[in-house]
Amino acid sequence: QVQLVESGGGLVLTGDSLSLSCAASGRTFSRNAMGWFRQAPGREREFVAGINWSGTDTNVADSVKGRFSISRDNANSTVYLQMNNLKPEDTAVYYCAVWYSGSYTGPLDYWGQGTQVTVDS
Repeated sequence: QVQLVESGGGLVLTGDSLSLSCAASGRTFSRNAMGWFRQAPGREREFVAGINWSGTDTNVADSVKGRFSISRDNANSTVYLQMNNLKPEDTAVYYCAVWYSGSYTGPLDYWGQGTQVTVDS
């Protein structure tokens, strides 16, 4: 059974940092792109960051560019999201996701259960 388990969320203050992790189990995703999405209350789920299968190509949303970065450790089937200089508008449930392909385009294959990030001003 495939599972994506996020961790690292929590309540922080404006300007703080958090590091999210997503550990995959049940199969290897070393040939799949992985990434992060988020959903704030009353809003649609949105793309945050993606990383290709080898970790050589990444992309982050304009809203978090310069503050968030994504990385992966294929040996441990884990993808990370480093979030710096957090703002109240970053408050959301953050979801880990896996794409069918090795690039972060096209259909998604698996989702995690989400982890709450709350940024208090």
